[in-house]
Amino acid sequence: MKKEKNTKKESLKKLDNQIEVKRKRRNIRRSKFNKKSIIPILIFSILFSAIVYFFTRTIISVILTFFTTFVLFLIYSIAKLKLKRIKEIKKMENSFPDFLQLMSSNLRAGMTSDQALLLSARKEFHPLDNEIKIVGKDLLTGKNMEQSLLDMSKRINSEKIDKTIRLIVSGINSGGNMAVLLEKTSVSMKDRFFVEKKAKSNILMYIIFIFFATGVGAPILFSLSSVLVDILTSILSTLPEIETSASLPFTLSSINISTTFILYYALIFLIVTDIIGALVIGLVTKGDEKQGIKFIIPLVLSSVIIFLIVRVMLKGYFSGIVG
Repeated sequence: MKKEKNTKKESLKKLDNQIEVKRKRRNIRRSKFNKKSIIPILIFSILFSAIVYFFTRTIISVILTFFTTFVLFLIYSIAKLKLKRIKEIKKMENSFPDFLQLMSSNLRAGMTSDQALLLSARKEFHPLDNEIKIVGKDLLTGKNMEQSLLDMSKRINSEKIDKTIRLIVSGINSGGNMAVLLEKTSVSMKDRFFVEKKAKSNILMYIIFIFFATGVGAPILFSLSSVLVDILTSILSTLPEIETSASLPFTLSSINISTTFILYYALIFLIVTDIIGALVIGLVTKGDEKQGIKFIIPLVLSSVIIFLIVRVMLKGYFSGIVG
């Protein structure tokens, strides 16, 4: 009895040490990222504002560009932390069927439930292995299997894992064979993941179309329309006033909307379109709009850069008309 208690205490100490070391490493990484993330955002915002000033030569556009870029990148850095957690959850979901399969094999080999669970905590299942070790610690301290698994599903906060664990718990409570139950659940989860991957491959063309339309097509069209407004404004300003008594179905008059307003409108509309397009890509690919946040910055940068480059090229080509 004393030897069993000593071995349990030693195993508990080892699990506690491993879990605390991993938690400390995660906290250190998060604190470093949060402290140093504002500096590159400020540097990039200043550089991008300088580029905008080179093209526009207006202080208002520089101020608006600086604050817009800073806010967008700040939101992106905050969302990156959340996306990192979502990525960890996805890894756990992908490795969860293999964990169930391995635990089922250990149970068939004659191990107890706590031994089978602890021996299933492989490094290949990271970061799920840390959660499995916490469940093993709960089992060693006297908590039953059902409650330990439910606590793990709450910590992971995954809908797929939560549903799977609830099915396993209901099967255990009904008196089913745990090894067979885990094996069947593992097979059904793998079949579901296979169907999801097949569906993703079928929607690849839609993703390419959305990305091209928002990141390339829209900037070219808006740059062309803004240059055409400049040309029409220049042409109408040079037309002489002619008095005539003939009644015409239309009249040519001066344009009251400034070209600067058209430029700002095009840029704002492009940014809004890129944000909506990124969220749509996330919804189509992963089934969650939050997964598309990581595409916002690349789409905005590509569309704004293409818009400015095409606008400069068109203005240079029509320089004789615009003046």
